[in-house]
Amino acid sequence: MIEARHLRVLRAVAATGSFSAAGRELGCTQPAVSQQMKALEASVGTPLLIRSGREMRLTQAGEALVRHAVGILSGLTAAEEEVAAIAGLRAGRVRLVSFPSGSSTLVPTALAALRSAHPGTRVSLEEAEPPKSVELLREGDCDIALAFRYERATGAGDVEQAGEGEGEWDDLVVRPLLTDRLVALVPERHRLARTGPSGSVAIGDLADEPWIAGCPRCRGQLVQVCESAGFTPRIDFATDDYPAVIGLVGAGLGVAVLPQLAIESVRPRGARAVTLEPAVRREIVALTLPDLAQVPAVSATLEQLGRAAARIG
Repeated sequence: MIEARHLRVLRAVAATGSFSAAGRELGCTQPAVSQQMKALEASVGTPLLIRSGREMRLTQAGEALVRHAVGILSGLTAAEEEVAAIAGLRAGRVRLVSFPSGSSTLVPTALAALRSAHPGTRVSLEEAEPPKSVELLREGDCDIALAFRYERATGAGDVEQAGEGEGEWDDLVVRPLLTDRLVALVPERHRLARTGPSGSVAIGDLADEPWIAGCPRCRGQLVQVCESAGFTPRIDFATDDYPAVIGLVGAGLGVAVLPQLAIESVRPRGARAVTLEPAVRREIVALTLPDLAQVPAVSATLEQLGRAAARIG
């Protein structure tokens, strides 16, 4: 019989590449890891690892078992949490992954409310942009992932859902949170910093400007929107750090297009946000696995994220 503790050890060995590194990750000794791997190989009746000097790699059977271990351990975690809640322990653990602007706007309000309502629930937070955050969820390394996907600009100025988003979350539980509009960010002394009565600018008006781009997915969206308006942006700077983007714009080094949520999380000193036309938006959601959605602590966290988003929206 395969034991869950052995699967956790196998997964750690596969991820770290050695018994000693797996032991450090799991909080046990290298001999203990070795013994559990031997026990697991005896249980399945076939070698799972090939050792060659200092190098270690999985056999075909080992690769198959690691692949199945993700779903098994995720389901087991969901079962343990739900059983504990049913037994009246009123405790839980939630591992949350969020992109930076979500971490500074949605997450604090949601977690403060969660702690007030369920003080026994522990929440950990890690930052990652999609699609990495979604990969962490599918691999069993988090319970909830805050993610986003952009609408796609068309030549006619309309938008539709970006092709990369179609079907990419079909295996997950999707909790819509809010729709975040992109805005243009220009230096405060820029010719477009004070717009007319409409208070908006066309992205084509920025065609000749130097650009500061954000995260890789945001960069791709920027190029797509600009090309739909008939030009390719000249990107002078690229950074995943929203405050850095805003600082570069404020210093007069270029213009940028950022989600409204990102600007709300940072005071744009020396820069001015203006409405962008045609409107381009991104859908912000909370994602989890179907089994985990039934866990009370996860469900309560999703509920509080929804309430936090409603206050912003």
